[in-house]
Amino acid sequence: MSTLSLIIFLPVLGMIGVLLTPKTEVQAIRRIATIVSAVVCALCTFLLFRFTASQPGMQFVEKIAWIPQINVFYHLGVDGISVPMIFITGLLSLLACVASYGIKERVKEYFALYLLLETGMLGTFCALDLFLFYVFWEVVLVPMYFLIGIWGGPRKEYAAIKFFLYTLAGSIFMLLGILALYFASTPHTFDITVLSVNHAFALGFQKLVFLALFLGFAIKVPIWPFHTWLPDAHVEAPTPISVLLAGILLKMGTYGFFRISYPILPDAARWFGIYMAILAVIGIVYGGFVSLAQTDFKKMIAYSSVSHMGFVLLGLAVFNYSGFDGALLQMFNHGTITGGLFLLVGVLYDRTHTRDLSSFGGLGARIPVYAGMLTVFSLASLGLPGLSGFVGEFLTLLGSFVTYRWAAAVSCLGVVLAACYLLWMIQRVLLGPLNIQWKSIAEINRRELFTLIPLLVIIVFVGIFPQVILNLFGPTTHALVNALGGISQ
Repeated sequence: MSTLSLIIFLPVLGMIGVLLTPKTEVQAIRRIATIVSAVVCALCTFLLFRFTASQPGMQFVEKIAWIPQINVFYHLGVDGISVPMIFITGLLSLLACVASYGIKERVKEYFALYLLLETGMLGTFCALDLFLFYVFWEVVLVPMYFLIGIWGGPRKEYAAIKFFLYTLAGSIFMLLGILALYFASTPHTFDITVLSVNHAFALGFQKLVFLALFLGFAIKVPIWPFHTWLPDAHVEAPTPISVLLAGILLKMGTYGFFRISYPILPDAARWFGIYMAILAVIGIVYGGFVSLAQTDFKKMIAYSSVSHMGFVLLGLAVFNYSGFDGALLQMFNHGTITGGLFLLVGVLYDRTHTRDLSSFGGLGARIPVYAGMLTVFSLASLGLPGLSGFVGEFLTLLGSFVTYRWAAAVSCLGVVLAACYLLWMIQRVLLGPLNIQWKSIAEINRRELFTLIPLLVIIVFVGIFPQVILNLFGPTTHALVNALGGISQ
């Protein structure tokens, strides 16, 4: 079995191992899931270092006939756009698996679904056949529904059903777009690499298909006004699932634009660029203001994702090197930063059983290690220079200034709002007089630190040496800009 297939299907083997383990053997179940996730993470890291960044084409390609009657192939491959997403998926899956040790009920079912979810996420980033891509995309939906609906908070059923219906509705439109591409191509094909070099589709056809795909991807991102499922899902989901939802699932939407919509429908992409920029700016500012109004710690981080993912959409809308580099870097950085913030919310909730920001205060003196972690992740999220969050947002704003100066100017308000709600959160949680009921609160433990330190290292490293990761995907994004007839700037 080749590297990509091994990465994708090892979690399925782990799931089978979990299902064959008696439900009373909780430690064995956790051990199986952790070992499998660790091996997958190691393989993703191996893939990252074996990838030749100077080559913008597909690498580690696998192609086997699957359903030859309709020209469907088991076709996998990676390039500079997908490799960073595969790496962050492997890393966050391992860290969230360790964070899942706090799950006490129906542990066997939880980790079986968790490993199936991991397969769906990794497969989505590797698939080069639209049929295969859609299969992996839908695989993600089922375990996520149950993981929220069974192990979530008080309104878990409502949040799970809302997530399922929104995502399924978007998937239906996406399927229609995929079928339209298949029947419009000659010969009929689902091959993304073949469709990407066939730009003979009429502009009217491209617009309709782009819009159908846009609805599927926009709901997953989520782009305003398709975002309303996100806060409910985040608030009710268990902490590890919130980490995967923010760190990986949201990126599947923007990845879809990079992998499918832009290469296959370039004329429509340019035509819709201005409208995507408008939606991006609205999302950035709206997400910032709504985050500022939140009193629930987790809901504040959830709405901040709407704002931060707006910067990814803005970078996608400007069609130049800086914008595309900034969008992809922001996707990567958001996964590490927001994933860490959700883990930190979970640490506090496990000890206090509340997420009400007004009920805290003065915790910085009682749990200084936790306070330091929360401060660094918050500063990274607001875009402090020297940390990774700054670089992605700066490149996006730089690219948007070339194409849409008004968008860059208005989007700067989102940076200011991020500073407002994050610093206010730090003040309410860590500073001021100590709430007496938390006088005996326990410091962050070693298991929780294990889930946070790798993300902290990446945040600092990318903030100081951004060129390392920019060199990884730069040739691929620049080749895409050139293919789209964008601006080399």
